[in-house]
Amino acid sequence: MEKKPLRPNAKRGAGGRGYKNVGFAAFIVLVVLISWAAYHQQPTLTDIPLTQAIKQSNAGNYKKIELNGNELDITKKGDSRPTLRSTKEDGVGLKAEGLDYNKVEVTVKPPSSTGAVLGSLAINIIPVILIGGLLYFMLRSAQGQGNQALSFGKSRARLYGNEKDKATFKNVAGQAEAKQDLQEVVEFLKFPKKFAALGARIPKGVLLVGPPGTGKTMLARAVAGEAGVPFFSISGSEFVEMFVGVGASRVRDLFAKAKKNAPCIIFIDEIDAVGRRRGSGMGGGHDEREQTLNQILVEMDGFEQGQNVIVLAATNRSDVLDPALLRPGRFDRRVNIALPERADRLAILKVHYEKKPLAASVDLDALAAKTAGSSGADLANIANESAIIAARSNHSQISQADVTEAFERVAIGPERKSKVMNDKEKELTAYHEAGHAIVGHVLPDSDPIHKVTIIPRGSTGGVTWSIPPEDRSYHSIVEYKDVLARSLGGRIAEEVIYGHDKVTTGAGSDLQSAAELARDMIIKQGMGSGKLRDQVFHVEEGMMLERMVHEREYSDDTAKLIDQEVESLITEAANRARAVIKTNLKFIEALKDRLLEKETVDAEEVKAVFEGSHMPKEAALY
Repeated sequence: MEKKPLRPNAKRGAGGRGYKNVGFAAFIVLVVLISWAAYHQQPTLTDIPLTQAIKQSNAGNYKKIELNGNELDITKKGDSRPTLRSTKEDGVGLKAEGLDYNKVEVTVKPPSSTGAVLGSLAINIIPVILIGGLLYFMLRSAQGQGNQALSFGKSRARLYGNEKDKATFKNVAGQAEAKQDLQEVVEFLKFPKKFAALGARIPKGVLLVGPPGTGKTMLARAVAGEAGVPFFSISGSEFVEMFVGVGASRVRDLFAKAKKNAPCIIFIDEIDAVGRRRGSGMGGGHDEREQTLNQILVEMDGFEQGQNVIVLAATNRSDVLDPALLRPGRFDRRVNIALPERADRLAILKVHYEKKPLAASVDLDALAAKTAGSSGADLANIANESAIIAARSNHSQISQADVTEAFERVAIGPERKSKVMNDKEKELTAYHEAGHAIVGHVLPDSDPIHKVTIIPRGSTGGVTWSIPPEDRSYHSIVEYKDVLARSLGGRIAEEVIYGHDKVTTGAGSDLQSAAELARDMIIKQGMGSGKLRDQVFHVEEGMMLERMVHEREYSDDTAKLIDQEVESLITEAANRARAVIKTNLKFIEALKDRLLEKETVDAEEVKAVFEGSHMPKEAALY
């Protein structure tokens, strides 16, 4: 018999909120009734003899007498309601008792006890019912909290698979190699007997590794959609709680549900939250995270044959995962999801612009060429920003200008036209950006200049934007050295124009990025010289406490040599930038004037301004 997939968990929070709302409403009604009863309660009347009532009435001291059966409710002159009460003899009229009807108003109220009975019921019985109902809902609420306490160790995974619009590989643009690797997982889930007949064992785990925003979660959803099986999704952080053992309990519950719904997929997003390497000295052996990881290891290695449950996990920090998690028998496969190439970026952009009104003049291929190094999430953000910009400008279609502005907003930040700079600051910024531009234009291995602006964008006062002409997988030493010189071009231009003592803080981020690149060249890429050539030095990239626990893998003498190599690279880059700027001062002046006039200069205009510039011999690398 075919097993029906487990229904997604109902939203229990709605019921609990309903009970709380009813109880609160009952409490409000109870308060209103009590207040009403207190306000409308019959006042206490003073009993007086009938002879005194008749005497005072005949004397003209009373305003009104209301006869209710044998009872007289008496209202004094100046009062608005009765304050006195008297009783006459049954069967004897007030006139016979000596009352002068000309001295007082006399009204007769027909005898009826219905209103009194209903009022008594309303005042005495309804509050009891409301209090009882309030207590009942309070007990139900307490019972619900008790049930929540008992379900504390239950899995919080969300179950998908019954949606109308399922994600498939058609919804994932690009990533052809990753989809090919995952297609085999789909076949395992759809046709398990075909593989079992040949003795093939279904892979228990597939690890999706890639930078943020490359579509790891979407690929996992697409695998479940292609296979047509239930899909349990949970984040690694949802296992971990303050109390030790809760995460392990949730892991057991999750895998138990998965076995009941096999064949199915369990997707653990950001598995590095619980899958970090054990024995790091953080938290000891009873750390909740380690207990959760231990339970995941046990569950993945304990599947019965024929269960057809596959664990997909995503992370961008596979280097910190525990080795036991990555061994065959647990995560048997590793699918690397890289940043998209140009053709993939074009396909992704077409997917995101498919349902948007795009003008015929928009060149998505040119946009794909300019977005080297962007992830799928970045491209989706560009498409969304362009639609927002078009709507804000009341355009009926997304124009090329809207797309360009969205690309620049995402890549280098929004323009801050509200920031006002005086003429001196504008001139300094123009010289600074012209320094970056001339060094990047002249050096042969630097990326072409795409745009130069002195309009503040993001956290910068101006931007010199370089874009590589094509995608690159590798970078050479000369390319990195040209990048270092270009980064220092702004500071050196300020120094040459205004003097060493007049340089400003505008180059702070440039100096920081140059120092980081130079250190990365030495300790990670083996691009040092002399004794450090072709050597790399491991640096722990975890949290601060983890870096403090782990001992540095090189000596103090080596650290000193690394510092000297970094200093040498920075000094060399500064000297090359200085040589280029001093040789091409007239071109810097020309671009400075153009920036002060237009504020933004594009690539073609930069080339025109720099026509005739050249690289001096002092800036060449030997």
